[in-house]
Amino acid sequence: MRLNLPAPAKLNLFLHVLGRRLDDYHEIQSAMCFLELADLVSFREQKDGIQVQMDGVRQEDNLIYKAASLLSEIAHASGVEITVRKNIPMGAGLGGGSSDAATTLHGLNLLWGLGMQDEELANVALKVGADVPFFLRGFNAFVEGIGEKLTPIELAEVWYLILLPKTKVPTSQVFQSSDLTRDTSPITITRFLQEGILGNDCETVVRRLYPEVGAVIDWLREYGTARMTGTGSCIFLETDDEAEAQAILSRSSWQGFVTRSTKQSMLVDALVQNRKSFQN
Repeated sequence: MRLNLPAPAKLNLFLHVLGRRLDDYHEIQSAMCFLELADLVSFREQKDGIQVQMDGVRQEDNLIYKAASLLSEIAHASGVEITVRKNIPMGAGLGGGSSDAATTLHGLNLLWGLGMQDEELANVALKVGADVPFFLRGFNAFVEGIGEKLTPIELAEVWYLILLPKTKVPTSQVFQSSDLTRDTSPITITRFLQEGILGNDCETVVRRLYPEVGAVIDWLREYGTARMTGTGSCIFLETDDEAEAQAILSRSSWQGFVTRSTKQSMLVDALVQNRKSFQN
C-alpha cells in the first residue's frame, strides 16, 4: 500500500515572546496561517523498520523519523519507507520539518490502521516539536503556550511575496540569545484581528546575527510592511494580488517565490479523500 500526502508551509503573522519557562521553553503568542506551498510526503508499507529518504538530513536528526518512531512505540506498529519531496526551504521559518512530521503522524495513523483521534495524535505531536501540533490540527490559529495552545481563527486568503536570504537561521541560537526580548505583554485575539500587523520579537536578534536578513527586510519595506516569519530567515510581504507580488519579486536581487494563504491546511482535504480510499 502506498500513500501520498502534502505537508504545507506556514507563516507567523506576528511573534511575541512572553517569557522563559524553567524547562527553557519559551512562552509565546503568534498567529499562524497555512500556505499553498507544500512538501510531498510518500509512505510505502514494508515488513519491518522505519526508513526515511530525504536529502541533506540524517535520518536520526529528522523530525519525520522522530514522529514515526514515537508512533511506532505507542501503537506497537512498524514497517514503513517514507520519502520526502522538499519544496519548502529548510531553515527558513516556514515550518517545513514540523509540517513533514505532522503529516507523518496522520499518514501512519491511516497506513497502519491505528484509528487514533486528533487529540491523541496531538499529544504525540508535542513530543516531536513545539510547532507540530499546529500542523497536525490543520486550522489557522492564534497560538499560545509553547505552541500547543491553539485557537482557530478565520483569516482571508491573501497573496504573499516571500524572499529567501542565503543564510539559514538556527531557531535555538535565536532563543538562547541574551538580547532576545522575553517580557512582551500578552495580547488578545480580538486585538490581533483588529490591528492585523504586529511585530516579531526575534527580528532584532536575527538582524544582529545575520545582517543579510536585515537588508532583505529593509529593501522589502520600501513596498509595504515586510515581516520575518518565525525566527527567520524568510521575509514576507502581503500584496493586493499575485501580479503585484510577481512584479516586486522581479526587482529583487534575492531568490523568492509567490504563494497564497489558505483557509485551512491542504492536508485536511487530502486526508478526507484518502480515508475514503482506505475504507473501500
